[in-house]
Amino acid sequence: MAIKDTSSQDRVITPRVDGKRRAMKIGAVVGAVALIAWIAPSAWRLFTAGRSVSAARLQVATVERGAFVRDIAAEGSVVAAVSPTLYAAAPGAVVLKVHAGDAVTKGEVIAVIDSPELTNKLAQEQSNADALNVDYKRAQIDSRKQRLELQKTLDNAAIDAQSAQTDLERNQKAFAQGAVAQMQVAHAQDSLDKAHIALKHAQEDIGLDNDSLRFNVESKKLAYQRQALYVKDLKRQVDELNVRSPVNGQVGQLFIAPSATVAKDAKLLSVVDLSALEVEVKVPESFARDLAIGMSAQISGNGKQWQGTVGAISPEVVNGEVAARVRFADAQPEHLRQNQRLSVRIVLDQRNDALTVTRGSFVDEAGGRYAYVVRDSIAVKTPVRMGASSIDKVEILEGLKVGDKVVISGTDNFNGADRVAISN
Repeated sequence: MAIKDTSSQDRVITPRVDGKRRAMKIGAVVGAVALIAWIAPSAWRLFTAGRSVSAARLQVATVERGAFVRDIAAEGSVVAAVSPTLYAAAPGAVVLKVHAGDAVTKGEVIAVIDSPELTNKLAQEQSNADALNVDYKRAQIDSRKQRLELQKTLDNAAIDAQSAQTDLERNQKAFAQGAVAQMQVAHAQDSLDKAHIALKHAQEDIGLDNDSLRFNVESKKLAYQRQALYVKDLKRQVDELNVRSPVNGQVGQLFIAPSATVAKDAKLLSVVDLSALEVEVKVPESFARDLAIGMSAQISGNGKQWQGTVGAISPEVVNGEVAARVRFADAQPEHLRQNQRLSVRIVLDQRNDALTVTRGSFVDEAGGRYAYVVRDSIAVKTPVRMGASSIDKVEILEGLKVGDKVVISGTDNFNGADRVAISN
């Protein structure tokens, strides 16, 4: 016998919805739709961006149009245009005659080097020079004596030739009168021929011997002169043991103790010519290529300003910088000291209507080829062409317009992505 179920007893109950609960549901639906509408664009931007970087790690600047002054501003130090350093000309004991800060005049002896080796060598070589001078004078005397002997021989040969000629003429006259034999005339002729030969040889000998004597004397003379030049150079070296100031000025730095033994070419001290001061500045390598001698500059310090010109530019780069010297255009200011710090501003270029943006690390990181422009919290990689740059600004030639927001620092975090989301 089948058991009946309770389906016949079930009854559908329709819930009642009042107005308050209906309003709450409608509000929840509307809020959800609004939240989706607000989140969807941001989610889409995040989805399309290659990376996401916090805004706190970035620096953004606005592209502007206006005056563009390309200049170099740097701290410089006062240096002497002429500041020679003096060195030891020979090894020995040095006695300083001055102290740091003493005023000195050009040619004044400010240090003395005691070098027994050099002074003894000078004495020895002077003795050799004296000996060679004696040899030279003796050679002159011997030459005159030998010339006299040669002249005597020549004169005797000439007399013998004349006597032989006279004897021949006498014998020829006597033979013509039959007083002498033909043999005697022939003998007289032979004697005359021999006398002529002796005279000829005497003439040739005096010519050759004169040349030989002259060469001998000349060689003695050259040996003496060579030794005299050597002695002159040694005297110069000995004189340089008295270290003299090359300029009028003040003693700068002392590199040795007041009494010390030094080696050859050791640094002794420096002399500063305070009548010609300049300001030395260190210029970044990127700006140095635009520097030129003669550019105007402004020097300031101690609440004063002076006009100057670029006087010298170093040809080498040291630690990414180039040294330049700025000279005072007018009279040198008073009360300046060596190594005193002054500010220097050098104007390279000035334009009244240029598109610029604040200079930042992006210039070097991007190599001047692109920049990241911020639009709707997305930094978009944009090709640009940059022009001249100054300490605080860089000129934009193509790719950007006035009002664009450009990331000027922190782009190293982008890793070259085309689009980067900027989160707050």
